[in-house]
Amino acid sequence: MINIIDYEMGNLRSVEKAFESLGFEARVSADPQDIALADKVVLPGVGAFADCVSNLRNGGFVEPLLAHVDAGKPLLGICVGMQMLFDSSEEFGHHKGLGLIPGEVVSFPSGMVENAERLKVPHMGWNNLVLKQESPLFKGVTDESFVYFVHSYYARAQNESDVAASCRYGEVEFCASVWRDNIMATQFHPEKSQTVGLQIFRNFGDL
Repeated sequence: MINIIDYEMGNLRSVEKAFESLGFEARVSADPQDIALADKVVLPGVGAFADCVSNLRNGGFVEPLLAHVDAGKPLLGICVGMQMLFDSSEEFGHHKGLGLIPGEVVSFPSGMVENAERLKVPHMGWNNLVLKQESPLFKGVTDESFVYFVHSYYARAQNESDVAASCRYGEVEFCASVWRDNIMATQFHPEKSQTVGLQIFRNFGDL
């Protein structure tokens, strides 16, 4: 069973339907106790970092989630779900994350220009990945594959060894995916990334 955490801050149904279309048993759950019963857990995230972390903590999800990771079971973070795995974020202040991946979440610089055009923030739309290591999440995914992003802040990993894939937006090469043991995450949205996204979900489901 793949448990998709419902803490009122994620693109839940699209993720659930993507896994089900691939033949996996997936369930959206707002009950923290269901995490202990799951083989794999997905931590989605949409919105501001502080709100996401607050809902996760207040909903009683943090301890069972950390226990799931300590047990060696697979975890997949998506978008802000990836950002929360880091130590902290500077989005609208300074906020503590889960501390599973060393590093911080920072904002894109203002006034970035590319090809004489000012780049918009948030970084929204299709962009290509640069694969940094052979993460199990990217089995069958080729280098330079395009995926779909929507974000104004990005994770800056302390250890290069945690970066599974990067992406460039303007002058910034940022962490697009992390992998450390049983922890995997993407800044982009696999559920919006068509064939590539489905392959990523298939890889996670097959773990």
